Amino acid sequence: MSADKQACGYSPDSSYVELAVEVFSMLADATRVRIVLALGEAGELSVNHLADIVDKSPAAVSQHLAKLRLARIVSTRQDGQRVFYRLENEHASRLVADAIFQAEHSLGGTPRHHHADQDS
Repeated sequence: MSADKQACGYSPDSSYVELAVEVFSMLADATRVRIVLALGEAGELSVNHLADIVDKSPAAVSQHLAKLRLARIVSTRQDGQRVFYRLENEHASRLVADAIFQAEHSLGGTPRHHHADQDS
């Protein structure tokens, strides 16, 4: 198992640590987190639809999407004049979910995501 961790860069001395920090900094914005959550839930959305969901202007959402696209967190598909955005892979969605779960722990008590385990 530790050989697998070494192969994928999952160690303190990995050259991927700095890149991971860049990913975290890209996701250190509430609008971008909301965009990732929306895309994780819907799969694919247009800028206008995302703007409605995150309650921001289409221009502001476009700027956030451009940054996420440069970071290869989202990708696009064009259909005529419309551009649709989707997550490049499941990792950004998992990072955001785990960050929200960690935030729930900061409130004390039993976090909501642990209640789901107890209901099963």
